Amino acid sequence: MRLSDAITEAIDRCYIRPVASVLPLETFRYAACGGMTYGVFDPACYFAIYNYVVARRFFDLGFVVLSPHIAALILVFPLTFFVGFWLNRNVAFRRSSLRTGTQLWRYALSVAGSIVLTYAGLKFFVEVCGVWPTPAKVLTTCVTTLYSYLAAKYFTFRTEKG
Repeated sequence: MRLSDAITEAIDRCYIRPVASVLPLETFRYAACGGMTYGVFDPACYFAIYNYVVARRFFDLGFVVLSPHIAALILVFPLTFFVGFWLNRNVAFRRSSLRTGTQLWRYALSVAGSIVLTYAGLKFFVEVCGVWPTPAKVLTTCVTTLYSYLAAKYFTFRTEKG
């Protein structure tokens, strides 16, 4: 059995009522993949890289000095990016007939859009609306998550209309 099939099967076992009656299976799989990527894999990698690779040191690159937490963030990003892409491609949106290279390019564009949307959302909610930073981050995350799902479903991993 392929790893993607095992992950899909494990996720599908959790697809029970009442969730199954209100959420399509593809959406549930997308949420589970996001939870695995950003709720488990990303923090675990960040912890390991911050504590053992970066070892809590500043990095002087000559033109800029990276603080340990930013250096760890930069090193974790490609790992999270590719794991998120793989899970979305092989578990959540496995019916897409687009070529892998096309999907990867579109995924990169949608991630870039998420980064811009997160930045703009935080600036808007905190600096324009006067919302405290933590609730502003929660609001921004909700908006960005919706954008990310719609981009994945209708752009990055879309299926042919048959």
